[in-house]
Amino acid sequence: MPPKPPPDDVVIPALLRGARGSYAQSIRAELVAGGFDDLPRNGAFVLGGMANHDGPAVDMIRGLGVTKQAASQLIDTLVLRGYLVRDVNPDDRRRMTIELTERGRAAALAIEAGTRAIDAQLSAMITTAQMSGLRVGLAALAEIKEKTEDDA
Repeated sequence: MPPKPPPDDVVIPALLRGARGSYAQSIRAELVAGGFDDLPRNGAFVLGGMANHDGPAVDMIRGLGVTKQAASQLIDTLVLRGYLVRDVNPDDRRRMTIELTERGRAAALAIEAGTRAIDAQLSAMITTAQMSGLRVGLAALAEIKEKTEDDA
């Protein structure tokens, strides 16, 4: 049975706020079940992006919109907890490479499982066209945010 549409007077920010925890709760449950309960805040975004989208750590960190200090602390924590390894770049010794460890790849699989669980529930509740519209709308909001940040 499809979900009841919200009243027209519910503003989109309120809908986004109400919905935002769905993925986080599912991912957290998968991480805990897999023994990855020490993953720091935003760690799932970094590991999931690196493993499931072949994104470098630096791109994932930029996507968080945090300070360089916070980014460095997050990477340090992920390294200390065994999710990432940091080595000197063999092509440019002034740079570091950051890669997933086996533990990091296993955590990324749990992150993917949590994401797929919510995707499946959502797909069962709305039509393919509605899902497409949701994705287009969220992508447009992300584009507006990027443009606003670039203009600032």
